[in-house]
Amino acid sequence: MLSLIAFKADRTKSESWPLPELYFFPPLPAEFKVPSKAQVELGRYLFYDPILSANSKVSCATCHKQEFAFADRGKRFSLGVAGQKLDRNSPGLFNLIWQQSFFWDGRASSLQEQAFFPVRHSLEMNLKWSEAENRIRQSALYPALFELAYPGKEIDSSLICQALADFQSILFSQDSKYDRVLRGEDHFTALEYQGYTLVNLQDKGDCMQCHITDAHALGTTGDFSNNGLDSAQGPMDYVDKGQIEFRGQDRNGWFKIPSLRNVALTAPYMHDGRFETLEEVIDFYSEGLAKPYNVDSKLQHAHKGGVHLTNQEKKAILAFLHTLSDSVFIQNPAYSNPFSN
Repeated sequence: MLSLIAFKADRTKSESWPLPELYFFPPLPAEFKVPSKAQVELGRYLFYDPILSANSKVSCATCHKQEFAFADRGKRFSLGVAGQKLDRNSPGLFNLIWQQSFFWDGRASSLQEQAFFPVRHSLEMNLKWSEAENRIRQSALYPALFELAYPGKEIDSSLICQALADFQSILFSQDSKYDRVLRGEDHFTALEYQGYTLVNLQDKGDCMQCHITDAHALGTTGDFSNNGLDSAQGPMDYVDKGQIEFRGQDRNGWFKIPSLRNVALTAPYMHDGRFETLEEVIDFYSEGLAKPYNVDSKLQHAHKGGVHLTNQEKKAILAFLHTLSDSVFIQNPAYSNPFSN
């Protein structure tokens, strides 16, 4: 394996990762530096390797599976190194370079910073970074890969996290039926088009305030919201206080707005995974909104409990949401487990 890796790395050491053609996406952020193929490959190995967990059994991919758009489908809460449940639902990972903050509460401001948290978190991978560094330096695999990816740089926690960030930065999802329709290569069915129209009407689905899908491929504003999940008269009423620790009282019960892209693949839903199906999510926004004291003002129908959709409208929205599934992304070998190849 090492000889094969060295052969491939010699050819890709300085070559930049080939970016896909991106239609209807925002411009690439000015600060985004396209990683080299060697950097991406190193990050891919680290992402799938349980070496960064205390018991050497849990990797990043344990909770972020490619076949589910790098979410942990079917699990309300993923399990950590000791089999204990984590505090929040594991989100999907794709189109991350446009995000300005990470985690449901936005505690990290970059992909590299995000990677520091799960390794040392006591419920997740529970490994001291000093031990993680020693494991990587002493492994038979990684010193050569690091030298090829980052010549002359010392292997430390910062560089390990940079490699993980480089891999995650190229997880582009841009080939769903929705994308093909935008590119003029496919067509919505009548039901799908009705759903597309409904989610973008303020007096109907009213989804576009947070989940932009009107020829905007990200499917989210990337902001945060209190979307009326729970009734609350004050800060202490929230079980999970969301952004309060990082943004203050006015963001109590506010959480990151996920993308609608690949939403049919990433159940269950919300920060706490309380909804098992998309039908439940649609029902919630239709007639289940609570009215907490600090609900997001963008939810203009919260005062009446929801948007009150008909059964036909619910079916149409569901049909549209399924057009956002990207089967090419979840089968892309460039994102797959390198240890299985």
